[in-house]
Amino acid sequence: MSTSIPYGVQSWCFREFKDNAVVAKKVRDLGLTSIELCGVHANLDSPAETKKAAAVYQAAGVSVISIGVQTFTGLDSDRNWFESAQAIGIKHISCHFKVDSFAKAVPQVRRWSREFGIRAGIHCHGGYMFGGQEDVLTYLLDLGGPEIGLCIDTAWAIHAAGPQAPVNWAKKFAGRIYGIHFKDFTFDKTGQSHDVIVGTGNLDLKAFVAALQEGGFDGMAVIEYEADVENPDPALKRCVESMRATIG
Repeated sequence: MSTSIPYGVQSWCFREFKDNAVVAKKVRDLGLTSIELCGVHANLDSPAETKKAAAVYQAAGVSVISIGVQTFTGLDSDRNWFESAQAIGIKHISCHFKVDSFAKAVPQVRRWSREFGIRAGIHCHGGYMFGGQEDVLTYLLDLGGPEIGLCIDTAWAIHAAGPQAPVNWAKKFAGRIYGIHFKDFTFDKTGQSHDVIVGTGNLDLKAFVAALQEGGFDGMAVIEYEADVENPDPALKRCVESMRATIG
């Protein structure tokens, strides 16, 4: 597969399927060969257990390219997530911080990032969550950089700041974007968000990718589709088709 930005899938899409061998097959059936592994599919507190889960994917021809999304709250035990990432040879952790603990957690993560040579990307989880809004992200990146960057979730960026947010943020934060979650929302008249096929809702997929390329993006990227939890495969297949049709 030739794409302008290589991408895989977030394992959260398959959260109703706990067998990693089954999930790995689903990834391959989508025509993809990489995954971001979340806590549903591996005990990320344990490097040994994370390594065991990653081996299942490796055997199926699927690379684990990131773990997360992990919420760092200043606990010393959160270091385990960096040890787990190191154990499987990845260079990115998607993460959150919380308003009551970021002052301790951000310097802590920055220190571990330097120690392990693993970047952390703040997942922008919408306008209702700390770290989801542009001004808060700017502050956190200034506090934690360059080791801590941004993981743009395109749908939640739209939720926080409107349809142009993914493109605007790709330009504003160029050089500090370490991960991408390709996701798309529509909104009903009550403001409720709904997952849709990537590129068919409010996300200007082509313009977003162009902005990433212009900014020299070199991080990890995955598709994330959170609906249809008991049978996500058809929608995810359409997401892949939309990605290929739009960005090559």
